[in-house]
Amino acid sequence: MDAVRVALLREVLAGTEWIQSTRRFAGSLRASVAAHDGGLLLVGSATYEPWHMAAHLDDEAAWSGLPELSPTLVRHRVPGDAPAHLSVGLGRLEAAGRGATLLVVTPEQPGAGLLERVHDARRNGATVLALDGGDRDLHSLAHDALAAADAGNDQGQDLGLDTLQHLVSAAAGENSLPAPLGDTPRRRFRDRLARLADQLMAPPPPRW
Repeated sequence: MDAVRVALLREVLAGTEWIQSTRRFAGSLRASVAAHDGGLLLVGSATYEPWHMAAHLDDEAAWSGLPELSPTLVRHRVPGDAPAHLSVGLGRLEAAGRGATLLVVTPEQPGAGLLERVHDARRNGATVLALDGGDRDLHSLAHDALAAADAGNDQGQDLGLDTLQHLVSAAAGENSLPAPLGDTPRRRFRDRLARLADQLMAPPPPRW
């Protein structure tokens, strides 16, 4: 995706439901982590680890001054030489309860084992959010969910999950404080879009 296309991304999507849907979902994420102190847990499927989402949320946490957006990446398999912040296994989900926010990000079916753990986390009081390819079982467990093939269907425009992650993470970190004098909504929009372009054009993040 070249810089010009990225810069026009939100303007192109302005005629669809994607902007509203991604901001709504981002609002659910931000409200959940802001209202509780149980932390944000991020998990994918057995074959998909959401490294990009982890890195972008970590960046948004730093840029927006919202440390609660910085996630803990939960992994299905933890290598023996993994650093401490990348050594959190699925057992962490068993401890997730009231106050915790669990964000499941995967383009594929999550699998019965993960669904069972998500179900237990929700039963224990965790808020469950899903950003995925549209798995019905996962969506039935989620307090809020957004699929890469949902919001644009009425206009025939689906988004890939990678693009969806960029839009959601960027919206989650949007600053709601009053704008400085002389700063117009159009200027703020262009600044935000330029930062999104930088994110999408950047090389893949390191193993976070």
